[in-house]
Amino acid sequence: MKKKKRTPKEFNKQKKLEKNVRRSLDIEKSFKGNNKEEGRYYEEIYYNPAKSVSGNRSDLGTKKKALGNRKGNARKRNKKDVLGLSLAGLQGLISVVFMVMLFILDMLPIGYLGIIAVILLLLLGITLATQLRKRGRRIGGKVFSLFIMILLLFTTYYIGKAKGALGEISGGSYKVDNMVVAVLVNDDAEVIDDTVAYKFGVQYTMSGDDVRSAVADINEKLGTEIQTVEYGSLSEQAQALHDGQVQAIIYNEGYTGILEEAFENYSENVKVIYQHSIKKELDNTAAQVEVKKDTFSVFISGIDVFGPIETNSRSDVNIVATINPTTHQILLTTTPRDYYVEIPGISGGQKDKLTHAGIYGVDASMRTLSQLYDTEIPFYARVNFTSLIEIVDQLGGVDVESELAFTTSPDSGLVMDVAQGTNHFNGQQALAFSRERQNIEGGDNQRGKNQQAVITGLIKKMISPAMLVNANGIINSVSGNVETNMSQDQIQDLIKDQLTQGKAWNIYSVAAAGTGDEQVCFSYGGGALYVMQPDQVSVDTIRSLIDRVENGETLEGSEIAQ
Repeated sequence: MKKKKRTPKEFNKQKKLEKNVRRSLDIEKSFKGNNKEEGRYYEEIYYNPAKSVSGNRSDLGTKKKALGNRKGNARKRNKKDVLGLSLAGLQGLISVVFMVMLFILDMLPIGYLGIIAVILLLLLGITLATQLRKRGRRIGGKVFSLFIMILLLFTTYYIGKAKGALGEISGGSYKVDNMVVAVLVNDDAEVIDDTVAYKFGVQYTMSGDDVRSAVADINEKLGTEIQTVEYGSLSEQAQALHDGQVQAIIYNEGYTGILEEAFENYSENVKVIYQHSIKKELDNTAAQVEVKKDTFSVFISGIDVFGPIETNSRSDVNIVATINPTTHQILLTTTPRDYYVEIPGISGGQKDKLTHAGIYGVDASMRTLSQLYDTEIPFYARVNFTSLIEIVDQLGGVDVESELAFTTSPDSGLVMDVAQGTNHFNGQQALAFSRERQNIEGGDNQRGKNQQAVITGLIKKMISPAMLVNANGIINSVSGNVETNMSQDQIQDLIKDQLTQGKAWNIYSVAAAGTGDEQVCFSYGGGALYVMQPDQVSVDTIRSLIDRVENGETLEGSEIAQ
């Protein structure tokens, strides 16, 4: 049969169709021949193009449209793959930054860091596995990766904050004396500019250079020299203000507590209208101590204020912690705040209350206790009311053993019932328990024992897993309310050593004894104040206990903290 000749129009259509078929075959190739049905369809078109022109033109359009959709979906899947792999890469980068921050913080042993690194690698492996699989939408893996990254970013941020806060707490190297100007509470003066015509009562017997510095600063502020009347003691100075001989007095703010002891309602009868702060360097002899090997002592000073920790103030809590890191023995020695002792380098052989030593700086208190117990005290840790509350609350409370059952007085800051035996305290309750001395038998002596009980409870909690969970919150919360001359490296060494060994500690508590008396105190210079005369037998016993700890003995009767 003779083959029908095609017209030019039909010939052009055929050529166009073949071109489209070849293009479609190329697309089919990109699918690697997985769709057999489409392969047969294109084979049919290729070998019988006339049939497709006459009957399957609309079917071809449908097939081409479906193929286009498949191609679009493939592109979307490829985009999702890129997004998933990008998230995995970002997760890996953040994990590296997190590990670097842990190394910089330098508180965890190498073993702990290794475990954390393995966990991070496993988490990254999970993310990669979900994004490299051939089937499924992989959305779960992306959500998982985002969650891990957010968690790591938040943790890295707080590690950075903890590092900065630890730097603020450690390395204390100065003290601050606040010199103030006080007038009677009903005086018209509100600021120092209102006192140009006033007479100022001063005394140069104690902290004379600081008083002169304050006078010079006031002269500069007022643009003239103020009138001063000199007195022989702090008490004479305060009495002159009360009697109207002077309209204002200049003194160290730290003496306020002494004035309250001598004059009833002193703080309610005066107002402070000016303050001049003097910053002084502290001698730091603690740098050479190897805290992981050497036995060392820390003076724990609890100051009776809520304000800046650097400010010189009376020390209401006076505890010396002697620590042997090799035997894991801790000796807590409490000295009553009213102990009648000499303040080396300050009182010139005269005696004063131990609490008054804090007015001249934490270093003065350390020298006083070093001389009393014949031992070196290289470190100090100062805490105020705020820091104790926040530390206990961050730890979720503390269990404290009380020798007595009693109800705290309003002066403690919180009226509450204390049971004999174990008590679980929050921060405010622990502070009230530590401050109470009116409603307990033994007064200040028993208060010192109660303070030791709180510290023992804190040590137990801090070497438990609760410390690891809450360490960051504790460090950040007490920044500005705790100060120590222990360096950041020394603190980190102690933490790492405890985490590495995980050993229990033996805690032995002892309190210096004495008898009540009334004597003239160096820092006051007026009438006699209540003091406690030291019991030399108890002092000698404490000296012996310190020697035994330094010599590596474990003290019988110690409480176990683990």
